Amino acid sequence: MSLLVVGLSHRSAPVSVLERASLGVDAQIKLLQDTVAAEPAAEAAVLATCNRIELYADVDKFHAGVAELSTLLAQHSGVGLEELTPYLYVHYEDRAVHHLFSVACGLDSMVVGEGQILGQIKDALARAQELHTAGRLLNDLFQQALRVGKRAHSETGIDRAGQSLVTFGLEQLAVGAPVETWARDKKALVIGAGSMSSLAAATLARAGVGEIVIANRTPERAERLVQILAEGDDTDVLARAVPMGSVPFELTRADVVVSCTGATGLVLTADAIAAGVEGRVGEQPAVGTVPVEEAPLPPTSVGTEEGCPLDLSAVRPGFSVMGEAAVAGMDAATLEQHAAWAAGTTVDRRRTGRGGPEADAELIGALAATASTVGRIPERRRPEPVAEPPRPEPVLFLLDLAMPRDIDAAAHRLAGVRLVDIESLAEASADAPMAADVDQVRRIVSDEVAAFGAAQRAAHITPTVVALRTMAADVVAGEIARLEGRLPGLDDKHRAEITQTVRRVVDKLLHAPTVRVKQLAAEPGGAGYADALRTLFDLDPETVASVSRAEESTEKNARNRGPA
Repeated sequence: MSLLVVGLSHRSAPVSVLERASLGVDAQIKLLQDTVAAEPAAEAAVLATCNRIELYADVDKFHAGVAELSTLLAQHSGVGLEELTPYLYVHYEDRAVHHLFSVACGLDSMVVGEGQILGQIKDALARAQELHTAGRLLNDLFQQALRVGKRAHSETGIDRAGQSLVTFGLEQLAVGAPVETWARDKKALVIGAGSMSSLAAATLARAGVGEIVIANRTPERAERLVQILAEGDDTDVLARAVPMGSVPFELTRADVVVSCTGATGLVLTADAIAAGVEGRVGEQPAVGTVPVEEAPLPPTSVGTEEGCPLDLSAVRPGFSVMGEAAVAGMDAATLEQHAAWAAGTTVDRRRTGRGGPEADAELIGALAATASTVGRIPERRRPEPVAEPPRPEPVLFLLDLAMPRDIDAAAHRLAGVRLVDIESLAEASADAPMAADVDQVRRIVSDEVAAFGAAQRAAHITPTVVALRTMAADVVAGEIARLEGRLPGLDDKHRAEITQTVRRVVDKLLHAPTVRVKQLAAEPGGAGYADALRTLFDLDPETVASVSRAEESTEKNARNRGPA
């Protein structure tokens, strides 16, 4: 077994990098095809979710495999290799198995214990099987990972340690209130009809929203999701499907918006959200929005206090005229004047008559030199604290679960809007409590990793054992044929009895060694027993290889036929 995984996740990379490196379905397919076409890899599978991108492969060389998989990830993600490399992690053999099993149990999720990852692992395996890039190793690995994940959820209380990303996101929107209380009778707009969007719609329906509108680029998928919601036994929510072109209007009606699409660009811009809030049906326009950009800084005209370049009369209360924020937006010449004023010196402004980037660079350098003599720009006065005006209560709640993001991050600055996205979920989950059951799940993972490794090592020797028994059967057949030549008058009854006796002798002689060699091979470091068998019994390596090919062909045909 030479299992290798190269990837990045919310634990190793900032959301901005994950967002840029995200892989659509087409990119995943091309990545799988290119990986198995590469020299070091024989099998490949891609696990791509909103907070992780991982490439699994069966490789024959570790260092060459790491280099090739890293390069392929960079090529297909569109992020340069040099930029991507610091965020990549590598797991090999048993550590790679341990990693995937931990992922399947929700231990490595942004929200510990969430169960949606099992569906994503199942999808990753199905895609690799469909493209015939998953062989015996990855099929066994991913199927076992699914079983381990289900075991963790059924035997422990890991579900209490966390929830799905959808539930966690809704809890962040509700700001401490019970989701059911917060969501009751609200109107929800769900953009997208994939697995995450379907989960969001179902979660909202169970939480008690009064209406769910599904918008999707493929109308049939939106209608199908509406049908599923309508047929649900545990809810009676009103659901309907609309085309994507209706989203601007639906924004004026919705209280909650959940977006998770495969789009490569923004689905909701800040301007569209601002227009939706301003045009809300039944809302007063006064709630409205503030501009997406922050309020402008005080003007930088020359002031009246000791040569201060700020117009002090225009400075709003609480704004520090000496701190770093005060100089934001100043041109280079004014920056120099401000630095000189702050340092209690004078500046010969006649030296700065030149314009252009060179002059600016010179002035900025002068500012840095002046500031270096006094440290940071000093705070000579401490303004009286002034309470910030309270933001209006949100009237529109946005949950962005897409990677890359669907909703403009500038919506965070809109009045009347509360946005929770992958980045804010990552920050919130860092402080989320972990249940005691997590330790039990870790023990399950460790046990399952050991069992998987033993099974793989035992399976590695099986073709050799089969080849040995085949050789023994050929020897028996040859000796029975010689006996018939020497005793042509031997009747059928005696011939059968002799044949059976010889076979029993051979089976008894081989039974203990073959059983024991499988046990030994299952232990760590037991891979050499297959070589020992081949050497001791002078087995033809091609015979062993043909047994392996026959087994793999049988398994492949069974997978292609699917379940009975």
